[in-house]
Order: sequence, then structure tokens, then C-alpha cells
Amino acid sequence: MFPQRLDSPHAYAIAKAMMDGFNRHYRLFRAESARAKHRFETADWHGQQRAQRERIEFYDLRVKECTMRLEKEFQAGAQPMDVWHQIKLHYIGLLVNHHQPELAETFFNSVTTKILHRTHFHNDFIFVRPAVSTEYIENEETARPTYWAYYPSRETLRETLTQLIHNFRLQREFADLPGDVAQVLAALQERLQQAQLRANFQIQVLSGLFFRNKGAYVVGKVINGFTELPFALPILHDEAGRLTIDAALFGEDDLQMLFAFARASFMVDMEIPSAYVQFLRSLMPRKPRAELYNALGLAKQGKTLFYRDFLYHLRHSTDQLRIAPGIKGMVMLVFDLPSFPYVFKLIKDYYPPPKETTREQVKGKYLLVKQHDRVGRMADTLEYSLVAFPRQRFSDELIAEIQKFAPSQIEISDRDGDGQQEVIIQHLYIERRLIPLNMHLQEALEAGARQQIEHSVIEYGNAIKDLVAANIFPGDMLWKNFGVTRDGKVVFYDYDEIEYLTDCHFRRVPQPRTEEEEMSGEIWYTVRPHDVFPETFAPFLLGNDAVREVFMQHHADLLGVEFWQSHKERILAGHVYDVFPYDTRRRFTHAAGA
Repeated sequence: MFPQRLDSPHAYAIAKAMMDGFNRHYRLFRAESARAKHRFETADWHGQQRAQRERIEFYDLRVKECTMRLEKEFQAGAQPMDVWHQIKLHYIGLLVNHHQPELAETFFNSVTTKILHRTHFHNDFIFVRPAVSTEYIENEETARPTYWAYYPSRETLRETLTQLIHNFRLQREFADLPGDVAQVLAALQERLQQAQLRANFQIQVLSGLFFRNKGAYVVGKVINGFTELPFALPILHDEAGRLTIDAALFGEDDLQMLFAFARASFMVDMEIPSAYVQFLRSLMPRKPRAELYNALGLAKQGKTLFYRDFLYHLRHSTDQLRIAPGIKGMVMLVFDLPSFPYVFKLIKDYYPPPKETTREQVKGKYLLVKQHDRVGRMADTLEYSLVAFPRQRFSDELIAEIQKFAPSQIEISDRDGDGQQEVIIQHLYIERRLIPLNMHLQEALEAGARQQIEHSVIEYGNAIKDLVAANIFPGDMLWKNFGVTRDGKVVFYDYDEIEYLTDCHFRRVPQPRTEEEEMSGEIWYTVRPHDVFPETFAPFLLGNDAVREVFMQHHADLLGVEFWQSHKERILAGHVYDVFPYDTRRRFTHAAGA
């Protein structure tokens, strides 16, 4: 019932305490993001990685703090439901003129569901839909608007590009900024060619630099008449420790690769995140807003938007959830909705030999991936608890599969008392749907598509090498544990055996000492935990001659101990590898060398 009067003496105070909790969260989140600039300037790469991990935990810590305060000061959980209606209305009032209203709504949801112990989203006490618009929110920081606009002519383009870089006030010397700007200008003029510059010719650039791994990225667009050209300029440190613009990335595809779902989030100082998302969507209109919030480090908002999108899709579709195509996993049970581009994964209750793991260990592996730099090679996952689906959207075969392998994870009931049966999944991971690499390769082999085979095998090896550079050993390297994105990139998505590279022991298979050992069909030598024998990979991966030929030509080093051990030693010595979120052939240094 909608309250007729706001007459509770506690409702406003509780709403204000919740808003204070959110404001503290975003203040700390923004301060940590802003410090990324100093870490970049001082080449504090380990500090950048540490901050990336720690920032992920900020949200849950602030929700816990706020929940404890509300219980201690107001006994919030004991307040009657009509008071909670009033709390929500007061909170909406506090959102007026707020700069992050959508994030504050999500924070309210998180705290409220902790206190009221609600099992899923469908109730009147949270923001199932946004209550406050995020359009046209103005930034009060006059020195730092959401974006800067420049209006150059052809004659002043060089000067404008130089000023654009200077405006970020990086406290480190460029090796050759005029030379870098000349290369950016040449790349831009190649795009513009002889096009006439219209009256509205301008360059718009987001005022916050985007920091990730060892790079800083200028992100913006060139507008000319009815044409808009997205661009990004990666700024790196050269071997002498001076700054250099490494490449000029243009167009939606380049930006999609930079903001790919398989990459870690950026650190960027934003007063109005919704304005950043709106600007980025003008560069990448095909990218869901949920993924853009994730890319900006606002994963809880990404989860909120994803869930809203999913509920909307359910209302406008009729197909059934089914067991996902492909080889079934031993640890994860995977299902999908054919009309929806994601898969749903839940951990089974038991695993056949030789798998030796537990539910908590598997969850720990997924958390490791969440906190790590995914270098474009590990799919991001959204984690949910107590997710309710309409029963009629499940195939009977899928229900039977879950009840057989994960009975503790499913409940079928009418919790809302509305006469509609729901399937409630206790714990769930959701990932973008990819084409399993083994299926992709098999199709190519059957069709005799030599170019597709070569591309897939090369990409597979490159994916493993990128993971190694990020201190990740994938564990189970079978083709079925990798997927292919729509642009042909190979991504790893099976995390239950993942390990830090530096925790692994890379060994050669010992020489047999006797004829019995040599002829034995069983492993006769001692294998300790975390032992890895790279030369044993080949029989499992290279059974096809066409695949073997390409693999040995490009990635034979993966079958030797030396490759793995040398990378492990360098990482232990403190080295942080460069992993480029763009084609390295686009690098200016590469072009100069060529």
C-alpha cells in the first residue's frame, strides 16, 4: 500500500543513514580511482594491481557497515512494512539532484535485502525499476566537465591534439610528444582523407583518463557533419620510463576490443558515471549499458541493469531454458535460453573422479578471476544468489538434470503466493555465451576451412600466452574449456582448475629407469600437487594432423618446460608483462620498426 502520510519518526533518519552509507562508498571508490593517475605516473604497477583487487571489495564492505549501523541505531529489521514504504519515499527525495542516483538506488537495494532478508527482487521495498532519471545531470566541477570539446581547423589540428594531451596534466615527461602527435595526426587524416570539414567539426574527449594494467587511455570521438568517429589513444611508458602515445585506435570495433567483457575494469575518476556511460554508448551503441558499468568498475550497477534486461527479455520471449549444447562439464552444470546471449552456470553437488574439489574451492577460483586482470582472455561472470525463474520457462529435461546433479541448488515453489510456480536457483554464475572452441574447430575441420583452423589454433595459443603473462595457469587446457567470441577472439571460461602460474611446479617427465616403467600404461613417477608436465599436453590437444601442424609452427614452445619456467621466474622477480588490448600491428613503434 502507498503510504498516505510520512508520519514515521524513524523513516527519514533511516533513509538519510542509507544515503550517508552510499556517499561514503562512492567517495572512497572515486578516491581510489583517482589515485590510479599517480600510480601510472610513478610506474607503480604492483600497486595498480593491488588497488584493482581491493576496490572490488569496497562495495560489500560499505553495505555491511551500513547494515550494521541501521540495525544498531534503528533496529531496522524490526520496523513494520509501512515504515519501509516511507523509507523508500524519503530516499527517493534524497536522490533529487544527486550525481549518482542510479548507483544509490542499487546500494539501497543491497542494504534493504540484507536487512529484510528478501529472497529475490520482486517486492515493493526496493528499486525494481529506476525512480530517478540520470539524464542531463550537470557536473559542478567546472574545471572537470564530463567531456571537453575542441573546435580545430585542419591548420590547427596538430596544436589541438597537443593541447588535448597537455590538459590531462600527466606528471611525467613524454619521450617525444611532437612526434607522437604527428603520428596520431597522420592516422586521423588518413581517416578523414579529403572530407570537407563541416561547421560542427569538433573533437570531444572524456575528461577522465582510463587506467588499466600499465596503460592510460584517452577516449573520445571526432564529429564532422553527420559522422562520428570514436577513438582512443593508449599512453604507455617506454623502455626509458618516459611517456609515449603507443597507437591511435579508431572506430567502434577498436573500442569494443578495448572495453571487451573479458578485460578487467578501468580506473577512471568520474563525478557523474551515468554521463560517462551515455558518452561511451555513443561510441559503442551495440554494447549493453550493464557491460559499460562493469568496465568502469561499477559491477553492482552492472548486475542490476543485467537483471532488469533479463526480466524484460523474459516478458518478451517464449522459448525455454535448456541444457546448453556442447560437452557437459564435470563440475559446472550449464544451461541457456536460446534467444538470450548468455549462459547460466551452477556448481554441481558432486563430481566424478578424478575431480577433487569442493563448492567453496570452485567459488574461490571464480573470485580469483574476478579480482585478477583478465587481459581479454577470461570471460567476466556475474554472480547471483536466490534467482527466481518462471517454472514454465524450464524444460523438463533441464529440471531433471539439476535435480540429479545439483539438488541442493534448486527449489520449486510459489513463494510469492500468486499461484505461479517459480524455480529458485540458490547460487548462479552468468557469462556471455561463446562458441565452444572444440565445436568451432570441428566445424572448420569438417568443412576443410584451412584459414579458420589456422586462426583458431593461433588464437588458442595466444590466449594461453596472454594468461601466462598475467600469472595465470589455466589448469585444464582442453579445447572445450575455451570459447570463440563473435569477432573470432579465443577466451577461457572454465575456472575450476585455474592456478597462479607462480604456484605451479613445471617439470619434465623423468626418464624411465626400467623396461617395466617404459612400457607402463600408468604414471609411474611421483606427481605432487601443482606439478605440471608441459610435454604431456600434446596427446590431449594435437590428435588432428592439421591442428598439430599449425600449433607446432606457432606455439611449440608451450610444450616445453623452458617457456613456462622462464615466465614464472620473471614474474617472481617482479616483472609485469605488457598485454595490449589492441592489435600490436597498430602500435606506432611497430610501424616505425617495419
